[in-house]
Amino acid sequence: MLLHFLSSSSASSPLCPRFLPHPNPPASLRFLAMSAAASSSSSRPVRGAAVPVPSLSADETGAVVDEAFQRHTSPSLRRGGAGVAVVWFRNDLRVLDNEALVRAWAASEAVLPVFCVDPRVFEGSTHYFGFPKTGALRAQFLIECLGDLKHNLKKKGLDLLVRHGKPEEILPSIAKAVSAHTVYAHKETCSEELFVECLVRQGLEQVQITQGGTSGQKKSPNPRLQLIWGATMYHIDDLPFTVNNLPDVYTQFRKAVESKSSVRNCSKLPPSLGPPPSSGLDEIGGWGAIPTLESLGLSVTKSEKGMHSKGGENAALGRIHEYFWKKDQLKVYKETRNGMLGPDYSTKFSPWLASGSLSPRYICEEVKRYEKQRVANDSTYWVLFELIWRDYFRFLSAKYGNSIFHLGGPRKVVSKWSQDQALFESWRDGRTGYPLIDANMRELSATGFMSNRGRQIVCSFLVRDMGIDWRMGAEWFETCLLDYDPASNYGNWTYGAGVGNDPREDRYFSIPKQAKMYDPEGEYVSYWLPELRSLAKERRNFPGASYIRQIVPLKFDGGNQKKDQQFNRQRRPNMCRRR
Repeated sequence: MLLHFLSSSSASSPLCPRFLPHPNPPASLRFLAMSAAASSSSSRPVRGAAVPVPSLSADETGAVVDEAFQRHTSPSLRRGGAGVAVVWFRNDLRVLDNEALVRAWAASEAVLPVFCVDPRVFEGSTHYFGFPKTGALRAQFLIECLGDLKHNLKKKGLDLLVRHGKPEEILPSIAKAVSAHTVYAHKETCSEELFVECLVRQGLEQVQITQGGTSGQKKSPNPRLQLIWGATMYHIDDLPFTVNNLPDVYTQFRKAVESKSSVRNCSKLPPSLGPPPSSGLDEIGGWGAIPTLESLGLSVTKSEKGMHSKGGENAALGRIHEYFWKKDQLKVYKETRNGMLGPDYSTKFSPWLASGSLSPRYICEEVKRYEKQRVANDSTYWVLFELIWRDYFRFLSAKYGNSIFHLGGPRKVVSKWSQDQALFESWRDGRTGYPLIDANMRELSATGFMSNRGRQIVCSFLVRDMGIDWRMGAEWFETCLLDYDPASNYGNWTYGAGVGNDPREDRYFSIPKQAKMYDPEGEYVSYWLPELRSLAKERRNFPGASYIRQIVPLKFDGGNQKKDQQFNRQRRPNMCRRR
């Protein structure tokens, strides 16, 4: 998890790693999701069949990818560098609009792309509660991302060197073997990643390059680490304020950047990014292999329900084409974004954004292109609105540092929380007695995804109705979500728990109200809870004795569930959070 940030911010804590070993990661099995489009009957999931996202054929995807790369390739780009540059891929598993990759190409005669399978990430545990740090579903998604990255690099004249181990140990040895003058990487904002950056820099300082570059030029005594900002739609240098002066209310931030900042264009690619280094690879064991789930000690049972998102840059580009251009769903995004069932009520871009397989600037460019060629309306703007939210959480993680992971959050709110294991497990496993909660949690376990609406509802239930420590929920999302992004995940959880930077609190989501508004006929709950299918549509979210007993009473029910509560409520006053 991109835990805490080291900067000059007074809120930041000393750089401190929070990687924990997980000796036996379970075979089974992360809070910001992009949303968007009409849930037509043809796009609804079929019972007994998982829906692939995107659903394009291999030929369609290939054509889309080729066209995207052609539009972003410039034959006029010239290379002026010397020697070898290493590109350290992290959460930026793409070729398009990857500034670190293009900078490395421009500053060298040969480029070596590297990915480190860090055991602290793939085999470790979450900080407070020891859940698997990367669940099997996200691990599989990332493996697919690596495969796609390797494929696209090869098409551009390179390859991907893969090593299992800690970057601070691997990168210095690689830099020495190939006589690299620079390691390029995208900068992160939280302490685990910053801690590794610090260790990599220290390791590189110990490397002495005695040979000259391929052109015989004099080299620096040791390779350096060059970090580049590239994770947000708005570049950090283009903000109308410093990160430490970031507004604490999103609307203020959004209005400021929309009026005073511009989104930079995607970086262009040269026709070829090659060649890779001509020597040194044999010394370090060749290109290596992308890991398998089995090699990571993981396994996953493929779900026959919900959505299956394929990892990788090609799938990401295919999804944009499918959602924007083929299905023409962008124009209705704002109306459908709060759906919960089917692949097309929302964009589903978030897993690719989180892995860096997709650039937010590329999405912005596609939205602008769609607006020019088809229509510009509230829906097209709202996709950018959501991307600005994503930017905001990333910048907040830089401003507030470790506090976004602390119990009291950035505002140091003092509240009494429970860590009742039985209550938490009923939430985690989808056994609360509330169909809307249980269906969402089962979707998360089966697919690694949950709608934005669902995430807000289950968060509110865990912290408001159950009174459970919000960090337990955040860490479970960290384990499970395909689109786990620490800044967004913990930003949203602190917001939902009332401990975030925004002084407005007590955001309570009433389950009866949410069910009536967003699942009025019980389609969603009956899809994930088949035992409810036989009930009348209006009873599926309010099944009474036809479903399991409710684990806790609702904090506020507005009289909507009196009959259910008379039968089901198992009152546990000591477990309810009080303010």
